[in-house]
Amino acid sequence: MQQGIFISLEGGEGAGKSTQLRSLSNRLRDAGIKNICTREPGGTAGAEEIRNLLVRGDAARWTPKTEALLMYAARQEHVEEVIKPALKKGVWVLCDRFADSSMAYQGIGHGLGVDKIAALNHWVLGDFRPDLTLVLDLPVSVGLSRTQGHSVGENRFEGMDTAFHERMRQGFLSIAKANSERCIVIDATASADVVAENIWKAVIAKTTKPDPEAGS
Repeated sequence: MQQGIFISLEGGEGAGKSTQLRSLSNRLRDAGIKNICTREPGGTAGAEEIRNLLVRGDAARWTPKTEALLMYAARQEHVEEVIKPALKKGVWVLCDRFADSSMAYQGIGHGLGVDKIAALNHWVLGDFRPDLTLVLDLPVSVGLSRTQGHSVGENRFEGMDTAFHERMRQGFLSIAKANSERCIVIDATASADVVAENIWKAVIAKTTKPDPEAGS
């Protein structure tokens, strides 16, 4: 059985990842491609409990190091219990955030350092990573304005200062630049329909193998 494809969606607060994840899932399903949608932190019963610790409460609830360790504790469960088994069955996995978020948020946004997060990532995941990462990019002010009115319960990260979010945005862009074979930056300031179309084009370009007979 052919291995499934692992796609992650990344970006700052208010980038529209959840909406675009559902749109991509539906389009893949219409094309006959079986897929599942999941999220981080979360994805399993235990990881969802950790999620509640991370996304709720005061912005200063955890130190950056504790935050990073909690993220990877949840990620370990998620990868081993959900993501890898699905991929092995040939199912595509669409994930709202993955390890790049830890690098951008804790490594760069909080200043823990990219080397420390990279070492933690290697210890937990080894060489495992998404086949394609779509980075939804937009100005911090636009993203945070979109989060107004979101669930009051899960707004811990939105409560962090603007400077943190600016560092995090630049972090995502630097990650995308350093991993251009895997990451594609998508302009998230466009309408949801335009963003969805650009995501679809990126997925097709990345996952469609060239026809060896073409041009012969």
